[in-house]
Amino acid sequence: MTIKAGDRIPDGKLKVMGADGPTNVDAAELLGKGRVVLFSVPGAFTPTCSAKHLPGFIEQAGALGAKGVGKIVCLAVNDVFVMGAWGKSAGAGDIVMAADGNGDYTRALGLELDARGFGMGMRGQRFALVIEDGVVKQVHVEAPGEFKVSSAEHILATI
Repeated sequence: MTIKAGDRIPDGKLKVMGADGPTNVDAAELLGKGRVVLFSVPGAFTPTCSAKHLPGFIEQAGALGAKGVGKIVCLAVNDVFVMGAWGKSAGAGDIVMAADGNGDYTRALGLELDARGFGMGMRGQRFALVIEDGVVKQVHVEAPGEFKVSSAEHILATI
């Protein structure tokens, strides 16, 4: 079942690259306190994700913070090393680059994407969630091939 507004975020584990290497993170700890924007990309270093999606959140981080967003988390079904390298190369700053290596958390959200036709296996759809104290307040899932409702600019306009 796909997550919807009013649902609590599911339990799960993610990985982030810490100062000493890969670190396991509890999703409730990462996403469950304050106002959080979680956005998902189909893959690190892919064209739209690298040229528009992540850069938009980097550029709008201050404006989102001014509207009460305490944390921005970028999620992808990639390994933690790829997410760490992508965040570093993009200058992601304080944006948390969260790896869902096997797609378990993405499946728990009900937002998986079959990208086998592109040789990418199972991935996450392009989406953004606005979460407040562990409860989903907004769900923005892109139509196939689109990049509109999950953009930083769109999220900024809705909160």
